[in-house]
Amino acid sequence: MSSDAAPVSEAGTSAEAPATLFGVNLAVLVAIILGLVSTATAWVSFQASLYDSSMAGAYQKASDLSTEAESLYLEGNQQFILDTQVWNRLSELAVVAASEDPDAAADAQATYDTLMFQSVSEGLAAAIEWAEAENQADPTTWTSPLDNEEYLNSLFSEYEQVKAESVEVRAEGDKANNLSDKLGLYTVLLSISLFLLGIAAAVSQRTVTLMLSITGTVVFLVGLVLALQIPVMSL
Repeated sequence: MSSDAAPVSEAGTSAEAPATLFGVNLAVLVAIILGLVSTATAWVSFQASLYDSSMAGAYQKASDLSTEAESLYLEGNQQFILDTQVWNRLSELAVVAASEDPDAAADAQATYDTLMFQSVSEGLAAAIEWAEAENQADPTTWTSPLDNEEYLNSLFSEYEQVKAESVEVRAEGDKANNLSDKLGLYTVLLSISLFLLGIAAAVSQRTVTLMLSITGTVVFLVGLVLALQIPVMSL
């Protein structure tokens, strides 16, 4: 009695061989690249957050310094206005002190001396001496003590220093902001790479997997190379 059972083909029972690339399981290779890209994406994102924090701190410090500089300027300007009033009064008294009326001249000189003692700072006093020497050296040109550079520096030099520091710190904040924006862009590139590699890991066709994997890897490398050009921000 003959058997009617047909032989079972070997192809029908054997499992389909996994896709490989240079002898390496393609799925495993994609998984490894996915892990590398995920790690790089987290690192670049972390660096961007550090630069964001640095930017915020720099802007806050620059704002505080700007406020301090404004206060120093107002203080110096107020003193300059008071000194201007004192100098104008001293000029009037000097004219009266040189008059032919001895009583008026004596009173004016006494008032002049009192103002010089009570209301004239060391900086203004030095400026007055400088102006007198300049006027004696060149009577054709009137020199005011309020134009003396050393006197003006005594009033506004601290303002200039704090203002310059404020500008410098704000520039540092602008630089951190620019680098943070770049890192944000590179994070987007790495995210696109993750998306492509994730699809590559899900499809079963070897050609499609290779195309997506290669594209995702190229995008990853471009983003990583660009990110590595940014100085590392430490905690």
